[in-house]
Order: sequence, then C-alpha cells, then structure tokens
Amino acid sequence: MNLRDIKKDIEYVLGAFIEDCSVVAAVNGNVPEEKVAGLMEEAIELYNTLRDKVNEKYEGSAKAHFTGLRKEILEKTDALYTRLSEAVSATAKK
Repeated sequence: MNLRDIKKDIEYVLGAFIEDCSVVAAVNGNVPEEKVAGLMEEAIELYNTLRDKVNEKYEGSAKAHFTGLRKEILEKTDALYTRLSEAVSATAKK
C-alpha cells in the first residue's frame, strides 16, 4: 500500500458515489434535488479532507496510517450511501 494507491482509492470511491448521486437525480425525479446535491457536496468535502490527511505528515508506520485512511474512506462513504438509500426509500413509500 502506498501513497499513489490510497489517492486512487479516494478518487475512485468518492467519484463513484458522486456518479451514483447523479444517476439517482436523473432517474428518480421524486428524490428532492437539494438532498442529492447536499450529499454530493458532503462527498466533495470528504474528498478534500481525505486528500489533506493523505498529504499531511504522520508519525509511525506508513502502513498503519494508510490502513486507517482506507478504513475511514469506506466507513464515511458507506454512511453517505446509507443516507442516499434512505432518501430514495422515503420517496418509494409515498
């Protein structure tokens, strides 16, 4: 695991989430546009935060640092997907 790989992971995972938000907004007109836009903004903020964390100085093992970042990427993106899913589910119940 190295710096280049973790940057690619951040780019790929959050890019996929933003793309999924775009698809939801285009396909499901019942989901409030401001909710999807808010989730996309949060994803962009998360992207910027994670990229800053990758580039900051750290003490100790690089492997431990990158493993922690990879875990954070997955946990926070999973939370965003959960909120997107809840927004879609809320419109399906109507």
